[in-house]
Amino acid sequence: MVVFLCYWLLNGDFIVNTSYQSAMYIDFFQVIALIPCGKVATYGQIAKMAGWPKHARHVGFALKNLDGQSNLPWYRVINSQGKIRLMKENEQGENIQIIKLQEEGIVVLNGKINLKQYLWDVNK
Repeated sequence: MVVFLCYWLLNGDFIVNTSYQSAMYIDFFQVIALIPCGKVATYGQIAKMAGWPKHARHVGFALKNLDGQSNLPWYRVINSQGKIRLMKENEQGENIQIIKLQEEGIVVLNGKINLKQYLWDVNK
């Protein structure tokens, strides 16, 4: 049985994907859609906010299989050390995540982001 999952993003786009059959992934995507421009969140932060604490690796699995051209701001999710771990590349072999983060004004040095400066504070 194929399950069609549909989630709504803040910009009004709907994305339907048959490869995700877990409510957990939908919960992750809903939180990721809320990350503000110019900020990043960690895999663990997303898992906890989505109601799935201790499932940070599942956030990574969900994003690894997501199309790099998705409207979801997947590129704003990084590891707890501030490092880029997703290796989605464009036709020129450049890391799409780094490019998108830099376009939002986030400084990426040697594949790392300063969490003190760019980490999403959900209380603000």
